[in-house]
Amino acid sequence: MNYFVILAAGKGNRFKSSIPKQYTYYKGKMMILHSIDKALKSNLFNKIIITINKKDKKYIKNLNNNKIKIILGGRERMDSSLKSLNYLKKFKPKKVFIHDAARPDFSLKLLKKLNKTKSINGVIPFLPSDNSTKYKNNLKIVNLKRENVYLTQTPQCYNFNNLYKLAKKNKNKITDENTLFLNKNLKVKFIKGEINNKKITYSNEIKADKTFYGIGFDVHRLVPGRKLYLGGLNIKSKVGTLGHSDGDPVLHAITDSILGACKQGDIGEKFSNKKKQFKNIRSTILLKKVIDEIKLKNYFINNIDINIITETPKIKKIKKNMIKIISKLCNISVNQVNIKGKTTEKLGIIGKEKAIACEVITSVVKYV
Repeated sequence: MNYFVILAAGKGNRFKSSIPKQYTYYKGKMMILHSIDKALKSNLFNKIIITINKKDKKYIKNLNNNKIKIILGGRERMDSSLKSLNYLKKFKPKKVFIHDAARPDFSLKLLKKLNKTKSINGVIPFLPSDNSTKYKNNLKIVNLKRENVYLTQTPQCYNFNNLYKLAKKNKNKITDENTLFLNKNLKVKFIKGEINNKKITYSNEIKADKTFYGIGFDVHRLVPGRKLYLGGLNIKSKVGTLGHSDGDPVLHAITDSILGACKQGDIGEKFSNKKKQFKNIRSTILLKKVIDEIKLKNYFINNIDINIITETPKIKKIKKNMIKIISKLCNISVNQVNIKGKTTEKLGIIGKEKAIACEVITSVVKYV
């Protein structure tokens, strides 16, 4: 029974923004969503607890997942942590992971490593210091051996019962739960952390180039004996789209718009219809491949606007499900995808229900 706690009730005064830093956009989505999505994707946790400031409810009102529980945090970090532990005690957890919302770049590999490492009390990721380190003790400043300096990170993994006992008795201000054990001379396990797992403190740490835009268009003829896929949905129909792959005009147009925005050519160049390996392949696979590739180049999707041009099916009835699929494939929020259904007023091949077309505009941001 493992549980993941994200502490997100802080004000982040040093970030100096009208929007709390945990809810600002970072690499294509709200900063806090990076931690939520990784915790969900890991399949390690029975539930994810998020502690928030009551003023910030508006930012995460669309988090609809039965694995996520949002509770109000406290004035200090330690207060929010204890509130989450108090909530969790009824589930009788074995382990609890405590994480700061301002660390969005940890990996799934680190989560699994923390979970597998055995320790009576807790497992803490850390990095050694790269800098010469000093310590001020009253009026005296002394040198420290940087080899002996541990820069700790989150998420941190703890035995729930042992942590809860210490947290209930604690009256002092702490910056992480590991302090509770060290102050009592109790052993915890330290493991190597990740260089990219940095805590974002100041707004200038989030750097982005210009926003880029790409246009995508696709059209497929409707014929008997083929399945109809739109936006990743398999739709019941007597006719389907003709194509070398599954013929999904929505995902093809999205893929082309993303490639255009990132200056990476077009879908025909990447997935040629002359190659047998792409025969009848699902367009979901092709889009996911492109998403993985652009992330390696530090491109992240900001917004996708979609026009589906067809007489039938009626897009209004299915667009909500399409948005869910597209947002998941692109690893973005549903709020970053918009779909509109259009017709040609019975004109032309589309108006005669012999084809379906789609046009898309995508904006991306490149982070440096």
